[in-house]
Amino acid sequence: MSVEVKIPAVGESISSGIVSVWHKKSGDFVNAGDALFTLETDKVSTEIAAETAGVLDTIVPEGQEVKIGEVVATIDDSKKAPAAASAEKKKEKTEAPSPQSSPSGRGGPEAPAKEKEKPTDGETLSPAVRRIVDEEHLDPEKISGTGPGGRITKADALAAVQNRGAGEQKSDKEPATAGPSAGGQSADGRFVRKKMSPLRRKIAAQLVMAQHTAAILTTFNECDMSAVQELRAKSQDAFTKKNGVKLGFMSFFIKAAVEALKTVPVVNGRIEDEDFIQNNFYDIGVAVGTERGLVVPIVRDADKKSFADLERDIAGYATKAREGKLKIEDLTGGTFTISNGGVYGSLLSTPILNPPQSGILGMHKIMPRPVAVDGKVEVRPMMYLAMSYDHRAIDGKEAVTFLIKVKECIEDPKKLPLDF
Repeated sequence: MSVEVKIPAVGESISSGIVSVWHKKSGDFVNAGDALFTLETDKVSTEIAAETAGVLDTIVPEGQEVKIGEVVATIDDSKKAPAAASAEKKKEKTEAPSPQSSPSGRGGPEAPAKEKEKPTDGETLSPAVRRIVDEEHLDPEKISGTGPGGRITKADALAAVQNRGAGEQKSDKEPATAGPSAGGQSADGRFVRKKMSPLRRKIAAQLVMAQHTAAILTTFNECDMSAVQELRAKSQDAFTKKNGVKLGFMSFFIKAAVEALKTVPVVNGRIEDEDFIQNNFYDIGVAVGTERGLVVPIVRDADKKSFADLERDIAGYATKAREGKLKIEDLTGGTFTISNGGVYGSLLSTPILNPPQSGILGMHKIMPRPVAVDGKVEVRPMMYLAMSYDHRAIDGKEAVTFLIKVKECIEDPKKLPLDF
């Protein structure tokens, strides 16, 4: 009996996605719970698992857009795992006579030694290697394994990815093509056309919508990071030993933003049709850059969390974002956003609102600069701050007051609820 594999509902507002990677191939035996493929949507990437065991037959190729409920594969649950065949194959390899012990006339001393048989695909690839092979669309049969028994190591797979551009993954007999390749490369190689991912399309639509629907204005200030740097350096060892995570700058800015939102509550609201919604909770979005694009996971109830709790949330979201394991609920419902372009070296920028929020705080690179301190010129670690806001809901006075409050809390951390 064949069981259909359908695209499940992965979010209230998600109607389609792209089958980005098949983790199993047609003809493979899969167990219930095995990851079959990765579904990439405009919000998150989700691994879809098999609901039953059997032999997989894929219908949809990698890279194709599919609708929720669409059948992308079938699993024949009448077929069992080929454990016995695999065991028999291993037994035959073990019992195969060596050239030295071969009887006369069947491979004596002068007969060449039999080449060691390369392990089958399922036996060769570790989970780490399998992931690289699937994501980079490599052919394991064309990769020379340097591990024990000819197994392919992670280093072998990575080397194959690097060498692919030089043509090492292609057959020497494969003729060169003059037209576009599967990746959409032009005949002369001057450009490559490829379809935007759902996430990138969503980011583009959101940014354009923000520009078209809100009256965005940005106000700037700068803050002296000396006090925070000193406090962080002084507390780092004890904090890390006690909590198991490092104390970063982002937790200070989340705490400072919460204090500023309490001082200027209108920044913690949003416009909805002809109404203004005032939020009395503090779910702070922290923008995280990934290879797939920018995502903004939400730190829930930031006002109720300790510095250690905030750092754990931030570290956890960063790991999930890199691995593509963020869920819809991780990205929805924020009231305010913080973006740190400083990690990429940005000295100054104007962040764009994250709709439907009314405000976003931009952090930047810490740079030693000469500043006037008590009538004297001193070199201090300075950071430019940018506050973009929806001028329809927030007046300039309120935006400036908000940013100054953030500045004061960073320059004098004692104004924050320190709990370490």
